[in-house]
Amino acid sequence: MAKTQLEEINRNIYDFKNKDDYDYKIKKGLTREIVEEISKQKNDPDWMREIRLKALEIYNQLEMPTWGPDLSELNMDEIATYVRPKGKMASSWEDVPEEIRNTFDKLGIPDSEKTSLAGVGAQYDSEVVYHSMKEDLIKQGVIYTDMETAVREYPEIVKKYFMKCVPINDHKFVALHAAVWSGGSFVYVPKGVKLDIPLQSYFRLNSPESGQFEHTLIIVEEGASLHFIEGCSAPKYNKVNLHAGCVELYVGDNAYLRYSTIENWSKNMMNLNTKKAIVGKNAQVDWVSGSFGSHISMLYPMSILNGEGAKTEYTGISFAGKDQNLDTGFKVIHNAPNTSSVVNSKSISKNGGKCTYRSLVRIMENAKNSKSSVSCESLMLDDFSISDTIPTNDIRTDEVEFSHEASIGKISEKTIFYLMSRGISEEDAKAMIVRGFAYPISKELPVEYAVEMNNLINLELEGAIG
Repeated sequence: MAKTQLEEINRNIYDFKNKDDYDYKIKKGLTREIVEEISKQKNDPDWMREIRLKALEIYNQLEMPTWGPDLSELNMDEIATYVRPKGKMASSWEDVPEEIRNTFDKLGIPDSEKTSLAGVGAQYDSEVVYHSMKEDLIKQGVIYTDMETAVREYPEIVKKYFMKCVPINDHKFVALHAAVWSGGSFVYVPKGVKLDIPLQSYFRLNSPESGQFEHTLIIVEEGASLHFIEGCSAPKYNKVNLHAGCVELYVGDNAYLRYSTIENWSKNMMNLNTKKAIVGKNAQVDWVSGSFGSHISMLYPMSILNGEGAKTEYTGISFAGKDQNLDTGFKVIHNAPNTSSVVNSKSISKNGGKCTYRSLVRIMENAKNSKSSVSCESLMLDDFSISDTIPTNDIRTDEVEFSHEASIGKISEKTIFYLMSRGISEEDAKAMIVRGFAYPISKELPVEYAVEMNNLINLELEGAIG
């Protein structure tokens, strides 16, 4: 039976670009003078400036990671680490500069805010350009603002938590992030406050040969709950762009946080993001992750279950096409008794794309009566794509329940033939199989909250096939 070559994804909704027109763009490279200039541009207090300079020292000491995808294309001498767009941050959509506003209009951000969100932040290049939150949440003591405002107005909270969940020496790109970070979101949910509808931040990188280094810091106090959504996209250029953000999540005792991410960078992007959560007693953090786009991704969210009875679930899907190497996975540390983790990961590769699932499950000696279940499935849509599974399971006590299963397969020719015998075209048959494979993950993605996420899932999992 003849095979139909799958069409490349139509990224027109995401690949439109504005003129590289900015208020300020720092010179390319990474030196002490550049870091000091970023700190000056941000009006940093002395303590933040010291963190940046210390991070730069650590960055220069650490080696490039060699165990994952090849990063030799990245040359920091060709990356501008700070780009300030025209206009100041606005709380009214009409006050955002027209060209930037039009960008987010095309991505569906204003409509999502009106219908489904409790608050929205929108970052363009290195700065948050728009931020708003519903009045009733402000009255309950919820704080949702950009990180620069948090540093100025809530310094004691930021000092307590900033780069504590993710230490600066974690790896080279965390140190880079701490040296040049700009933008991002700060969320504080007081004890017992439960948000019924999500908050969302959307990050758009427009400027070529530049980096985005947003910092997200979320603190959910005891008994509180939050759903936070993160969306990312960028247009395609011929030279490398870099994304090295950082996410730090603190989930207090008996609290709940759901962190959903749709990353749809363009195929010139190196996505080297770092995300970690510290989870308290009887608390839970759930990760929902969709990794699409980007030339290279190295992304492994991590939950540290420090409190007895803490729980975490990871639900993730990645989709790699031509010239894409998506190295993704999940890490969890069981650091207390009666903790539990569930990992459900799926990947799809086509047209020579490479997907790698890389994981760590560590159950410490004191984490007795803990449970962990890991499942990873990979689907290859042709004979020349690649899929690998590289799990690390470090179980240090016998009093646990642990399971790990992995499967890698191709679309069944018999299944396609059966569907075609029922009058379904080959393209539609393949699309049905892919949708069925992805459904357990895609149904968890917050497509109902954000139009641009819905567009993305349709383009990647439907338009790419049919």
